[in-house]
Amino acid sequence: MRLPFSRTDRRRRRRPRTLDAAELLRRVERIAIASRRRSDTAPSGDYRSVFHGRGMEFSEVREYRPGDDVRAIDGNVTARTGFPHVKLFREERDRTLLFLADLSASEDFGSAFATKRDLAAEAAAAIALGAAAHRDRVGAILFTDRIEKIVRPARGKPHALAIVRDVLSRPLEGFGTDLAAGIAAGRRMLKSRALVVVLSDFRASGWERELGALARRHDVVALALADPAERAFPSPGLFRLRDAETGETRLVDASAKAFRSAWSAGAASEAAGAACARAGVDFLALETTRSPSRALDSFFRARRGAVR
Repeated sequence: MRLPFSRTDRRRRRRPRTLDAAELLRRVERIAIASRRRSDTAPSGDYRSVFHGRGMEFSEVREYRPGDDVRAIDGNVTARTGFPHVKLFREERDRTLLFLADLSASEDFGSAFATKRDLAAEAAAAIALGAAAHRDRVGAILFTDRIEKIVRPARGKPHALAIVRDVLSRPLEGFGTDLAAGIAAGRRMLKSRALVVVLSDFRASGWERELGALARRHDVVALALADPAERAFPSPGLFRLRDAETGETRLVDASAKAFRSAWSAGAASEAAGAACARAGVDFLALETTRSPSRALDSFFRARRGAVR
C-alpha cells in the first residue's frame, strides 16, 4: 500500500498529465524565476563547494604540513615512509550532475497545492540551474517500473529546463516503482565521478545494494519526497483503498493500530534515511506543503561546512 484516495485502475495505460502546453510553460517559467531569485544561495551561487569530493581529481602526494586537512592523509604512503603524507587534488573542469527521478504513480499524489512530482521538479530546477550557471553538464534518468527516458548530460540552461519540464509533465507508460533499476541505470551511464541526486519517495524495496554501489564511486544525495497526508491516515473507520501503482484494492480498518503504524510515511522516511546513512549517502526529506528552497539551502550549507 502506498497512497490514499487513488482512482487509478489496474490497466497498464498511459498516465497523461493534465497540463496543456501553455500552462506547462508558465509553470516551468515560475520554477525558473523562483530558482534565479535564490541564485546567491548554496544550490547555485555556491554550487561547486557543497558536494563532498565532487569535481576533484588526484594530483600528487606530499608530506603533511600544519594546516592541511587531516582527512586527506594517505595512510599507505604514511605507513611506508613513517611520516604523514596527504593527497592533493585539483579541480576538474568537466563536471556532471545526474538526476535519478522516480516518476511512479505514487509521485502524483498531493493532498494540498502540489504533488510530490511538482516538488521533485522544483527541487531539480534549483540544483540544475545552479549547475547550468557553472557550465556543468546536467543529465537525467526518468523511471517508473521501467526506464521512461534517458537524458544524456549536456550543458546550458535550456537543456536544464527541458529536464525540469520532463520531470514535471512527461507522460509515462509505467505505474510502479523499480528504484533499484533506476539507480543501476545511472551507475551504468556514468563513466567518471559525478554528483547524483535521487528524487523519490523511497516507497520501494531492494534498492539499498544498488545505492551503496553507486555511492562508492559517486557523490550521491537522496531527496525524499513526502506529503503530510502520508504521515497519518486522516480518520478511523473502514475504507476501500486502491494502490496507485499496482491497482490492488483492499478493505482496511483505519482504526487498527497496526494499520496506522504501517501507513506512516514517517516510518518509511526513517527507514530510507537509515539505509542512505549506511550507504554513505546524505539524505534530506522534503514535503509538498512548502517550497524546498529553504530546506535545500540549509542542507547545502551543512554539507559545505562538513567539507571544509
